[in-house]
Formats: sequence, structure tokens, C-alpha cells
Amino acid sequence: MDTERFREAVRRIDAANADDPHTLTVDGRLQPKELTHAAMVSAWVARIQPEASESLLLAARAHHIRRWTILREHYPSGRGGYLRWRTALQAMHAEEVGRILGQVGYTTGEITRVQRLVRKFNLKRDVEAQTLEDGLCLVFLETQLSDLRARYPAGKISEIIQKTWRKMSPSGRELALSLPLPLEEITAVEDALAEEGDAH
Repeated sequence: MDTERFREAVRRIDAANADDPHTLTVDGRLQPKELTHAAMVSAWVARIQPEASESLLLAARAHHIRRWTILREHYPSGRGGYLRWRTALQAMHAEEVGRILGQVGYTTGEITRVQRLVRKFNLKRDVEAQTLEDGLCLVFLETQLSDLRARYPAGKISEIIQKTWRKMSPSGRELALSLPLPLEEITAVEDALAEEGDAH
């Protein structure tokens, strides 16, 4: 790894995410949401895969770069509109990180690999893409489950948890079960998994 090049890429990615107008409170500190998410996903990826490649570490940092610039409400309601929004986001994230990596001297091949990870190509078959997905799911459970529980009925929360669980690897699920979540959220996870088991 070219340490200086990597650090400069991370600095520029973080600078882009620091513009996020949305905020998140973690450990009592109010911070730009995507900047915080990027750091948390990066930490999980490094924990799950201590020998993570440079490409995976860059993808973890840039997975949702400038996400707030493409709004969900600009796409039709329903699953079709949601999928179109997600596809547009992934394309934008790949373009943004590709531009930054090109500016600091990464090769076309290196950039393409990071972009494929950001777009989660070959999920379940690509170990690095799955590691990134596990990190994303863990951060989702840590930071967003409480807010969702306040907004949606229990049945919807169970569905969200079940969908999240299906995206994760067995080792990712083990980590999820060890998260120090509030008791209400632990119960919600346990109930959702029990319902999933009963359905099968």
C-alpha cells in the first residue's frame, strides 16, 4: 500500500462526506451522518477482516459518499421507484470515489475494483463485497434501528430486521447478536428472527 496516497484518498472522501447536512449523534457527539457512517463501517470492516485490502478499506470509506444529494422523494413510490433510487445512488457513489481516486494517482484497475465493491457486485460470492455488506448492516443496526422503531409498527420492524439478516454472512450475524443494543432493540431482533424461523 502507498500509505500517503491512501491517506490522501481517505482525507478527500471524508471531506466530501463532511458536507452532509444531516447529523447523527454517536457517543454524545453530533456529527455529519455520512462522515460518521463511513468511519463506523470502516472500523467494522477492519475488525471483520484485519488484513483487509486497500480496495476494501477505500470502498468502506466511500460506500455512501455524498448520499444526501440524490433524494428518495425524486423517485416514484413503491419497490420499483426504490430500486431505481438505489441504482442511481450506487452509480453516483462509484463515480464520486472514482474521481477522487483518479485525482490522487490510483490506476484504472484499482479504481474499478473499488467501484465494483461500492456497487456490491457479486455479493455473496465476493468475500470482500460481503464483508462490506456485513459492516453496513452492523452500522444500520447500531444507528438506525431505534429511530425506525419509533416510526414504524412492530410488524414492519420485523420485516426490516429479517431483510437485513438475509444480507449478512453467518459471521456477520454472530457479530450482530453481540451488539450492545438497548433491551427493546434486542427483543425486536430476537422476535423478528423467531418469526423468520417459524415461517420456514
